[in-house]
Amino acid sequence: MNANAKNIFLWIVIIVAVLALWHFLSNMKNSNIDDLTQNRFYELIEENAIKGTPSDEVIIHKTKIEGRYVNPEAPHQQQHKFTVNILEGQGVEIAERLRKNGVAVKAAEDDEGGWMVLFLTSWFPIILFVGFWIFLMRQMQAGGNRALSFGRSRARLTTNQQKKVTFKDVAGVDEAKEELQEIVEFLKEPQKFQKLGGRIPKGVLLVGPPGTGKTLLARAIAGEANVPFFSISGSDFVEMFVGVGASRVRDLFEQGKKHAPCIIFIDEIDAVGRHRGAGLGGGHDEREQTLNQLLVEMDGFESNEGVILIAATNRPDVLDPALLRPGRFDRQVVVNLPDIRGREGILMVHTRRIPLKDSVDLAVLARGTPGFSGAQLANMVNEAALIAARHNRKAVAMVDFEEAKDKVLMGKERRSMIMSEKEKRNTAYHEAGHALVAYMLPEADPLHKVTIIPRGRALGVTMQLPEEDKYNYTREYMDNRIAILLGGRIAEEIFLDSCTTGASDDLERVTELARKMVCEWGMSREMGPLTYGRKEEQIFLGRDITTHQNYSEDTAIKIDQEVKRMVLSAYEKAKAELEANREALVRLAEALLQYETLDSSEIETILKGEVLEKDDPTHRFGEPPAVEPSDRKKAKKKKQVAPLVNPEDSPAPA
Repeated sequence: MNANAKNIFLWIVIIVAVLALWHFLSNMKNSNIDDLTQNRFYELIEENAIKGTPSDEVIIHKTKIEGRYVNPEAPHQQQHKFTVNILEGQGVEIAERLRKNGVAVKAAEDDEGGWMVLFLTSWFPIILFVGFWIFLMRQMQAGGNRALSFGRSRARLTTNQQKKVTFKDVAGVDEAKEELQEIVEFLKEPQKFQKLGGRIPKGVLLVGPPGTGKTLLARAIAGEANVPFFSISGSDFVEMFVGVGASRVRDLFEQGKKHAPCIIFIDEIDAVGRHRGAGLGGGHDEREQTLNQLLVEMDGFESNEGVILIAATNRPDVLDPALLRPGRFDRQVVVNLPDIRGREGILMVHTRRIPLKDSVDLAVLARGTPGFSGAQLANMVNEAALIAARHNRKAVAMVDFEEAKDKVLMGKERRSMIMSEKEKRNTAYHEAGHALVAYMLPEADPLHKVTIIPRGRALGVTMQLPEEDKYNYTREYMDNRIAILLGGRIAEEIFLDSCTTGASDDLERVTELARKMVCEWGMSREMGPLTYGRKEEQIFLGRDITTHQNYSEDTAIKIDQEVKRMVLSAYEKAKAELEANREALVRLAEALLQYETLDSSEIETILKGEVLEKDDPTHRFGEPPAVEPSDRKKAKKKKQVAPLVNPEDSPAPA
């Protein structure tokens, strides 16, 4: 018998028991009423034993009489209730006889509708009560299969019949896979480690940015280790009822002990593991009770041998310190953004079931997507497949991946957006200013693509891609970055003799970068290698409610002056490059107005003064040349000494 049949049978038994109890009580109530014969009734009338007062009348129905009588044989002449059946029509005669004896009589209403009235007065309240009770119980269990399941854990048990994800499906996080593979081996062969005195880790915390594959790693562990795997979200513990979260934690670990050895996975543990004592309204709320119970279950008086807790979060800074100590989470596995080899591996995993053309080079795509997470790469592959299907292709080409990458990075093209010729020219010179400064400065990232087609919330985009993954940035690189951001505004001022609001985002980023260089990274010679200011703490994480400025007002003035000096220095650098190459910038801006989108090779051709052979003006997604990083560095050095300006072929400046 399955669970549903058991539940139905249980409800039937409950309903029958309630009805039987109701009839039993009704029969007990009716047992105190005497059922008289007509002869005995007439004798009582003759003896004047029938009693009826204005407040307690004898009720005469069509076929029945109800009332009270005095039993002369009973001690103290007690009154008893009685009923007597009569023929239809006898009621009038009996009523006259009773009135003559001074008995108050009341004629009852007609009993038409018989069984319906009986049903409404006796059975309907019972059915209504039972139905309301069933509805209430279903609401209380909140989607569970058992009544009163507030405190039961909502963890989902992964079975062997479900589709498995293994470590073969995970790429780009080799170090994390090695640490987690050790846990899988411990579960499969614990004596290998125990004979040397080692013990199984109690908890593993997966830490990393969103989209790096933390949940996928946990699913891979479930697929690799043939042990029960419970998965639950941190938000599933907390309810509006006090004590429910702690009860669910207890139940979760009880289930884990029954299925040991097993793995319990809590996704987004920061939902219940936040720093205690948070907020302004006092401390011991429902979430803190849940966290306290979790701490006790992980490392309390009772041991949970064979139960490994794996949790994932992208906010380790908000977790309670008691949760992070060894003995609870023995290991913290960092799942970082993938490097170039990791990105290529991730692309291989996601393109296994996608037909690709021979022109597709995953190594080039991996090199052209620095900073992409695994989720972004998966999204890019999916977008490329959709684009190829939209164009009725039988296989996905490199051009589809380039279009998908631009869509993920810069947003969807808004070709329906109507722009005037003046606005297009403003945008073209703005983006040409960015591109020319980026091309000229030696420490800048190489150009990838420039477009004046509106994408996302931007009217135009100048896109740069680094030659290799970067983890540290030099002061020269940051100075050049500020100069590139200012290149658009400077080009507007020089060539259009005006400035627009299009540079607002550039100016905001410039100010933020310069302030970080001064206050956080110690890149200012004037201010020295110091950090100024305290990072903003969130008071709802249990931090200090007030933040203090750890420098004087005089220092604050110097910081503002140094930030301004650094920005203006970069401004002059970018302006000098644009002034020295006015004709090249005009050529680039006019090419953007004609073709709308230019890739790196086309930009280099234009800036060298060569004729751009591009027959199709609507061609937007040129494939970047598969150039090795070392070759690109050589080309970069060569272009710095190559002449940019060819006066004979250059148009007059605007």
